[in-house]
Amino acid sequence: MNDYQADLELALRLADLADSISLPRFRAQDLVVETKPDSSPVTDADRAVETAIKALLATERPNDALIGEEFGNTGSGSRTWIIDPIDGTANFMRGVPVWASLIALAIDGKAVVSVVSAPALGRRWWAAPEFGAHTSDVDGTTREIQVSKVSDLANASLSYNNLQLWDQAGKLEQLVSLSRQIWRTRAYGDFFSYMLLAEGSVDIVAEHDLKVYDIAALVPIVEQAGGKLTALDGPLTDETSSVLATNGKLHGAATGALS
Repeated sequence: MNDYQADLELALRLADLADSISLPRFRAQDLVVETKPDSSPVTDADRAVETAIKALLATERPNDALIGEEFGNTGSGSRTWIIDPIDGTANFMRGVPVWASLIALAIDGKAVVSVVSAPALGRRWWAAPEFGAHTSDVDGTTREIQVSKVSDLANASLSYNNLQLWDQAGKLEQLVSLSRQIWRTRAYGDFFSYMLLAEGSVDIVAEHDLKVYDIAALVPIVEQAGGKLTALDGPLTDETSSVLATNGKLHGAATGALS
């Protein structure tokens, strides 16, 4: 039997470590920003957070594998930690507080434990089997979270990422069509859309051009809150880049509208 409590406690410690490094660098005048080969930005904070998490995992879980955005993969086996040191780096470097460290543990290929920590917002979310999904608010109080019960597209709120990526994916027309069928559209972006979904504030999230480290930590929180997260066109895999998350009740209708 898996000891999810120990893994969740470690994931929360990793998030504390990440916050202690990233938050002091947010809006720092000497922040170093570079462009990676894929044209995405990376800061010294991204690299410092991943380096620190990697070092702690090497001590606490030396037999576990690691997938990190900045330094690649190490190790192999049935247990893999998947890390995005700062999700929303573009926000981070521009002084927008919507960014987070994403920490997930996958067992036998399935992400089961995760923490999403957004220190500039004063918010954190976490989930594991047998524990459900929880969040801490700005005032420090914690609560269990659940997705909404909205079952009609006409009453649904949708969050998406930037329109250029929808256009590049050849799905902009479908997004516009869906927007005409629903109550509200917003682009909260990155991890935040999915956390709002898990809290019941958003009902549908759809996004393109993602990697496994962008997705893994979202899965346990959405699922433990009662929602559903898949690829836009089928089951979720390590190669998925286009994602659809819903409260479950709207998944079929949203899939049909965006396919």
